[in-house]
Amino acid sequence: MSEQAQTTDQQTLRVMRKQRASDLHLSPFALLPSRRHLVDDRGFTFIEIMVVVAILAILAALVVPRIMGRTDDAKRTAAKVQIRNIEGALQLYKLDNGVYPTTEQGLKALVEKPSVGVIPKKWKIGGYLPKLPEDPWGNPYKYLSPVQRGDQKIDYEVTSLGTDGEVGGEGVNADITNWNLDKE
Repeated sequence: MSEQAQTTDQQTLRVMRKQRASDLHLSPFALLPSRRHLVDDRGFTFIEIMVVVAILAILAALVVPRIMGRTDDAKRTAAKVQIRNIEGALQLYKLDNGVYPTTEQGLKALVEKPSVGVIPKKWKIGGYLPKLPEDPWGNPYKYLSPVQRGDQKIDYEVTSLGTDGEVGGEGVNADITNWNLDKE
């Protein structure tokens, strides 16, 4: 093959490579929609938007009451879990000290060493709870020890006064006590 033929072949290859490269890189104008396409694009009509709004309103009317009614149940469950955690801390306190904190010492004895009543000799440094929890309604838990229930003596009682924050009540206002956690 002659030099001239070889040069022509190399030039042909360069042209073909440039053509392939330009095919891969589209002009920025190639991506823009045509003028005819822009005129046909109108968006949503008022009626379509109103149909969507009506559907959303119906869904909200069905779902919101179901969700809103569950907050009381969730708070009552949270109170039960907290009472069980307090019971666990009371059990550890008794294991270390041989007795439960007195009513006078209260649940505060689980966080800091009591300075009244029977002073525990083996109180755990750091306490049995990091801090005293409040019930889900923002009220402190009530603690009594010992407790007389009819003819039965109970070692202690931990109580949340429920939604209304008052002793007694029914339904969501009912007190939640460690000895009746499983009855509800």
